[in-house]
Amino acid sequence: MQKLPHIVSDPGMQLTHSIDDREKAIVDNINADQNAVTHLKYINSERDKMPLDKLNKALDKYLDSQEEADVSLRKYLVFGVQWVSLVTENLLSHPFIVLRRQCQVYNASHRYHLHPFQLLPSIVHLHRRQGVTTLWKGLGSCLLVRGMTLAIDDVICKVTSWPKEVDSRTTLKRFGQHILLKCISIGLVVPFYAASLVETVQSDIASEKPGLLDVFREGSLRLFYWSSPQKGRMLPAWALIGPSVSMGITKYLFSLVIRGVSSRIMRRRLTQKQEQRGAKYRDDTLEHQNAEIYASLIAMLTTEVLFFPFETILHRLQLQGTRTIIDNLDNGYAVVPILTNYQGAIDCYRTTLVTEGFSGLYKGFGAMILQFAAHVAVIKLTKWIVGQITECVSNRPPARIVQYYNLDRGAGHSDSTTISPSISSTELDVHSVGQNSLD
Repeated sequence: MQKLPHIVSDPGMQLTHSIDDREKAIVDNINADQNAVTHLKYINSERDKMPLDKLNKALDKYLDSQEEADVSLRKYLVFGVQWVSLVTENLLSHPFIVLRRQCQVYNASHRYHLHPFQLLPSIVHLHRRQGVTTLWKGLGSCLLVRGMTLAIDDVICKVTSWPKEVDSRTTLKRFGQHILLKCISIGLVVPFYAASLVETVQSDIASEKPGLLDVFREGSLRLFYWSSPQKGRMLPAWALIGPSVSMGITKYLFSLVIRGVSSRIMRRRLTQKQEQRGAKYRDDTLEHQNAEIYASLIAMLTTEVLFFPFETILHRLQLQGTRTIIDNLDNGYAVVPILTNYQGAIDCYRTTLVTEGFSGLYKGFGAMILQFAAHVAVIKLTKWIVGQITECVSNRPPARIVQYYNLDRGAGHSDSTTISPSISSTELDVHSVGQNSLD
């Protein structure tokens, strides 16, 4: 190999080369750098040589696998959040629903339980006297009724082609068909819901434990005796279906509007936060899922508070004449029978106002406060756990920023290169080769 001329840079020494020699030395240096670039076609390791393009393909393949793993993990997290929200709404909230319904149907109670602190002593006494399972009674029948509602919606949808769900793009005609589907579904489920209500509020120590399918038998009997009551003071089915369908469809529409407005506001706030940060997330499925969960929770809370008095009236009408004995939540020890003689929804409303006052329509409101407090606590805990997992995943190096290496030709090695860590990039910087020194 041709030896490069040595350029003296000490200002104290006189230059012994002519201008032509300097130009020749510069040209030789440039040619040497170009030869170094051509020699970088392969990286020499201790075992074998790997082409740079194969190395880049291997790195891209590895990074793609990491991205797929992150996407899969986020899908599992979204599914986990949905599952926790569903379990909380249908299972963990059931003890508070039992307390609320028992307070609502007891028209002769002295304590109204408008705040949670009044309920705590009664809950302790119930657990001591009847055990932990006393607040989980009727859970099976409630789940069966909800499953029955979904099944009826599905059957009507397949028979009539009416939509089960609606969104902002649904036409007015399709929306009307959807409302009609909901009305039919609510009307058919009312007798079975009334039978499930009896199992939910009746005392375990004063009543026989019902079977798993008793709710279908009792509901069918109430539906069969359409115009005449099955028992003495029990209201006929037609007297229950009208108020139940009216309240149910109004409650559903109100919840639909509140949920849609809340969801849009939260999505807009999320978009604004992303714009303020200057960049958007690659995958914001979790954030949008959290927004949907909170929008559903806001709609549920608002709807339950607004329609609480109407629910109290319907529960009293549905329980009348069933000869049900419930726990006395004034003290948590005794049991009391439910004896009422309402002629209808309006008569129940007027009688409640006269005998119990307006606050009588909100008996058991403290149990609903406990229910939503527990619901929010579970969602907050789930969100914190998901946030910790997401943060651990986000602490990885960014997907497309990898560590590359400066390829420096060592002195005395004409056909090999040395590898040294450098800054992050996805490409080999050609300019770094021009900064290498050749001795």
